[in-house]
Amino acid sequence: MTDATRAHVVEDLTRLRLPTDPSISPDGSRVAYALKEVDGDENVQSLWWVDRSGATRRLTRGRADSAPRFSPDGRTIAFLRSGQVWLLPVDGGEPEQVTDLPLGAGVPVWSPDGGRIAFAALVDGNPDGAPVSTTRRLHKLDGLGRLGGTGSQLFVLDLADRSVTRVTSGPAFAGSPAWSPDGTRLAFADALGLAADESGDSPAYVLDLATSEVERVGAGVVGAVSWTDELILVGTPEDGVFNAGMVRGGKPVAADLDRNVMTGGGGYPGALPQAVGSTLLFCARDNGCTHLYAVDGQGATRKLIGGDRLVSGLSTTRDAAAVVLSTVDAFGEIAFLDPVTGEPTVVTSYAADFADVRHAKPEARTFTISDGVEVHGWVLRDPDAPVPAPLLVDVHGGPHNAWSPVRDPIHLYHQVLVAQGWTVLLLNPRGSDGYGEKFLRAALGGWGEADADDFLEPVDALVSEGIADRDRLALTGYSYGGFMSCRLPTRTNRFAAVVAGGVVSDLVSISGTSDVGELLGRQEIGPVERRRALSPLTHVDAVTSPTLVLHGGADERCPVGQAEQWFGALLDHDVPAELVVYPGASHLFILDGKPSHRLDYHRRTVDWLVRHTGKRHANDHS
Repeated sequence: MTDATRAHVVEDLTRLRLPTDPSISPDGSRVAYALKEVDGDENVQSLWWVDRSGATRRLTRGRADSAPRFSPDGRTIAFLRSGQVWLLPVDGGEPEQVTDLPLGAGVPVWSPDGGRIAFAALVDGNPDGAPVSTTRRLHKLDGLGRLGGTGSQLFVLDLADRSVTRVTSGPAFAGSPAWSPDGTRLAFADALGLAADESGDSPAYVLDLATSEVERVGAGVVGAVSWTDELILVGTPEDGVFNAGMVRGGKPVAADLDRNVMTGGGGYPGALPQAVGSTLLFCARDNGCTHLYAVDGQGATRKLIGGDRLVSGLSTTRDAAAVVLSTVDAFGEIAFLDPVTGEPTVVTSYAADFADVRHAKPEARTFTISDGVEVHGWVLRDPDAPVPAPLLVDVHGGPHNAWSPVRDPIHLYHQVLVAQGWTVLLLNPRGSDGYGEKFLRAALGGWGEADADDFLEPVDALVSEGIADRDRLALTGYSYGGFMSCRLPTRTNRFAAVVAGGVVSDLVSISGTSDVGELLGRQEIGPVERRRALSPLTHVDAVTSPTLVLHGGADERCPVGQAEQWFGALLDHDVPAELVVYPGASHLFILDGKPSHRLDYHRRTVDWLVRHTGKRHANDHS
């Protein structure tokens, strides 16, 4: 711990300032970015820029400004304000709204000549109150609701006359586009796989803007596209490999890396592959962190940013690059990157907002499970606190996500508990990302069985070491972690308290009610009989741990019925339980939901754990 003057408190959630989505100017002198903050019960974003000296300037006063993008000549920044495209003159002047679409626009993408902007946008929304009909299995989306006829198509804004033209009309749910170097074509992926063929393959598409002809390119499932001198496809190949890889100009890139290429998204940091000269930069997960890699013109791959650092944004020019970088000392900062040496130069100082706060740094641990598998993780604790201490095991989501050691703005309750004398254990069990293809697939068909000992044996180890108090063990997790927070208590009664968030309790029903239900059933679990055998509900009669269930009321990923079923089953078996539902909250509300909801989630988590597991005070040596 540091010599700072105070401990973390839950209310620090509202003090966070997080830079996101960098865009480096064409001359490489400055970086525009969106800054996330909290104002009252509202998440707000405004645009800023920072130059190489570290001087910052606020660019906009909006409350929902995001996705800044410098024009090729550097004179204009396109950005989104409340879901519409706006233009901001760099040399001064008021921003101008240039789209007015009923369902809003997506991230603006400049054409190479700077004369047009392409973007994806939702179309054909459902009239309020009208019946929603569907014939497809994927008929809803977390954060969006029931799709009905809603789709996503590509549009092009012509800056000469401010006209907006829809340029696609196919069944694909168009993702963010990429321009060809000559500006004649647009590439895009089918973001939801709605146009997948019978084999499940969902390739990318290239649209010829002159002829409107669309060509299918690539194979397997393409999740994102980028276009440098050649078209880059990011996705999983035809053979069912889980690690997302890259194809550049039709040829695999960094194929021997055995790591998952990360293009970025909610809860999954990373960025689209981009070029600096002939060098391709991309993000991939390694040992829990999202690192930055480079592939040179001869195909050689090397790591630029590694160690206990996490890259969650990337922007490049011909000879410069910038990243959003998180470390054990900073929740997120803007850094200029030397693309040759890989050395980042941090130019913002948002970590100074917490200079007065004691922040526990993680201790890396590797546990060898009884079957010989090594499980990597981290222990958070105050080395000056009395031991043995109450222990919280927090299970990450996914299941193919991963904990990292960098400062975590989403789970501040870890630090709050450490300040109260707790130890927190973060593990990346079988199925976690960043440890190779074999490890990533190791829990398929075995949720809660194949990975159970990856949690229980490290807990036993910390108890044996005298770090954890065997009588004061607690468990929490969200999404897949919520599943494990239901499943592990059916296997052991060692946990004195459980907080289960965004839960999965019935793998049979979720296959038909989740927006990713088909994927869960077909790819992750298997036949109905296997889903039933692995479901926590099947084994609820073995649970004794007092359980708090926290769930978003509008969650379409893990529908709220999963929480209601588990809560009801616990009461049926006389297990102390409480259910809290957050109205209107989607699955990812713990990341970007209403501040009052996130604060309440943290407060209830800490209160339940302390109340049922106990808090060790400095004078308590019993």
